Amino acid sequence: MTTFAFRWQRVLLYAVLIIGSLLCLFPFYWLVRSSMMDLAQIFEMPPKWIPEPFVWRNFIEPFEQLPFGRYFLNTLIIVVGTLIGTLLSSTIAAYSFSRMKWVGRDKVFAILLTSMMLPFAVTLIPTFIGWQSLGLINSYAPLIVPAFFGGGVFNIFLLRQFYMTLPRELDEAVFVDGGNHFTIFTRIILPLSRSAVLVIGLFTFLNTWNDFMGPLVYLNDESKFTLAIGLQQFQGMYTAQWGVLMAASLIIVLPAILLFVIFQRYLIEGIALTGIKG
Repeated sequence: MTTFAFRWQRVLLYAVLIIGSLLCLFPFYWLVRSSMMDLAQIFEMPPKWIPEPFVWRNFIEPFEQLPFGRYFLNTLIIVVGTLIGTLLSSTIAAYSFSRMKWVGRDKVFAILLTSMMLPFAVTLIPTFIGWQSLGLINSYAPLIVPAFFGGGVFNIFLLRQFYMTLPRELDEAVFVDGGNHFTIFTRIILPLSRSAVLVIGLFTFLNTWNDFMGPLVYLNDESKFTLAIGLQQFQGMYTAQWGVLMAASLIIVLPAILLFVIFQRYLIEGIALTGIKG
C-alpha cells in the first residue's frame, strides 16, 4: 500500500469518526440549546441554533417551583446506599463463585444467570406485593435493600469472569503463609480488580441516578421523590414547561457527565481488562 493511499484511508477514517461523534453529541447540544430558550424560541421554524436572547431564568425556575434540593438529597441517599450494597454483595458473591469450591456452585451460578432472562415487568407485581406485606411501601428500603443481596446478576457475572483471569497461584501462596479466604479477598483480589469494581460502581451510579420506574412504583410521598420523578412534574397532560424541563434535565445530567470525565481512564481500563473467560 502506498503512502498516499494510507493517508487517504486515515483521512476517511477520521472523517467517519468525526461525523459519528457529531451525531452522538447533537442531542446533548439540543438539550443545552433548548435549556436557554423560552417556549416560543424552542418551537420556532426554521429552528434557531443559538438562543436569542439567552433565558437564564430557566435554571432558577426548577428550584422555585419544586423542592429540587430535597429531590437531589433523596436521590443521593438512594444512590449511596445502592452503591455500597452493590459493591459489597457483588464482589463477595463473585469471589465465592470464582475462587471457592462448594457443592452445587456451578449449578447455582447457572440458575442465577437464568434470572437475567426475566423481564422487569414480570417480577414487578410479585416484588411489590412482597414489600407491601412488609409495610415498606413509601420508603427507600425497596430501592436500597435489594442491592445488599446480590447487587445485580450481571455485576456478579462480570466480576466473576474477571476474578477467574487472576492466577490461582496467588491463592496458594496466601494459604502457604497461613492466610485464609478473607485475606485473599481483601489483600489480593480487591486491589487487583480495582478497575473492574470501578466499572461496576459507575454503572450502578448511572442506573440508580437515572432510575424512574423504581421510585415511581414505591414512593408516594412527594417529600421522598427523586430527581427523575421531579422532572416529570414539569410535563402535564395538556402542557409542558419545555425550557424549564430542559434546564432541569441539564442540571441532573451534569453530575453523571462530570463523573464520567473524571473516571474515564479507569472506566476504559476496567472494560478492557474485564475479559470473558469460562
